[in-house]
Amino acid sequence: MTPSYILLYVADMAASRAFYDALFGLDAVEAAPTFSLYVLPNGWKFGLWTKDGVIPAATAPGGSEIGFPLGTDAEVDATAESWAARGVEIIQPLAEADFGRTFTAVDPDGHRLRVFHVSR
Repeated sequence: MTPSYILLYVADMAASRAFYDALFGLDAVEAAPTFSLYVLPNGWKFGLWTKDGVIPAATAPGGSEIGFPLGTDAEVDATAESWAARGVEIIQPLAEADFGRTFTAVDPDGHRLRVFHVSR
């Protein structure tokens, strides 16, 4: 069994859909009032589901991260600059970690998005 689907619970579907449309440069392939689905270029599916009414109840975000690996440190730096310019909240500025160059942002619901280049 191999995972290929990520689902995030969100408070405001319109705000989250706008955020991820811009982040991915894609439109959702399914866009309902309480659910959106993206099919990413690598084949993974990325879903958003309004947290109200989810059974069992959704818990608070922030205890995990979604990783965005890039090919170079320069791509990490450029992405940080681009996201900040678009108003994406950066909670960890560009830094050198033990694995390489990285920064961390959050989406409108506080889900952590880590961009990185493994260089060590």
